[in-house]
Amino acid sequence: MIELHSSPTPNGQKVMIMLEETGLEWKHFDVHIRLGEQFTPEYLKLSPNNKIPAIVDTDGPGGGRYTMMESGAILWYLAEKTGKFLPKDARKRYDTLQWLMFQMGHVGPMFGQANHFNNYARDTIQYAKDRYNNESVRLYRVLDNRLRDSTWIAGDEYTIADMAIYPWTKGHADRGIDQAGYPNFMRWFAAMQVRPAVQRNDKMAAEIRARMTKAAEGKTAINMFDTRDNAARLAQATER
Repeated sequence: MIELHSSPTPNGQKVMIMLEETGLEWKHFDVHIRLGEQFTPEYLKLSPNNKIPAIVDTDGPGGGRYTMMESGAILWYLAEKTGKFLPKDARKRYDTLQWLMFQMGHVGPMFGQANHFNNYARDTIQYAKDRYNNESVRLYRVLDNRLRDSTWIAGDEYTIADMAIYPWTKGHADRGIDQAGYPNFMRWFAAMQVRPAVQRNDKMAAEIRARMTKAAEGKTAINMFDTRDNAARLAQATER
């Protein structure tokens, strides 16, 4: 069984989609990052970088429990474990991996920074908002250009690259991304939304979010955007 220790963020959801697509037996273990649960000694044993998601495979390589952090690496691992959604053909395989890295190196970091400066930054910093919003739109153009010639992100097969990118693009309308300007991306996004596993993910993500919100009632939230505080919490949790 796969234990998914996570929150329903985009990085958490892409692993949820993969688990639903593969049909592996799995269970979600809530990690409430707004309450600082990612800094508990127990969680840090799974993810030393205090980020979600992390998995525990109770039947890992060679038998026994095996833990992994980093959502892109987890997708890769699950694809190799099941023999699904990572093509065997060498060219298609490398196409998939480079678009997976595109999500990890560009889409996730840039979309995340745009979201932070648009919605969470204490001060309005127009330079930062312009930088990350403009870069996000540029990345949507990269996706639209790619999907002009490809059915799916990596080519003619649905792969872990699609699963990785989809959750990050749910807010495309907020960036002005529409059918008129980005028809290829919109065609792909619609194709993602009708997949049963994606639909189950979207439903579960809403349910998990509601469950975690209820569990947090009456509890004190941390400022998870305060990197100095994050460093102090990590140091305290790992002090010997």
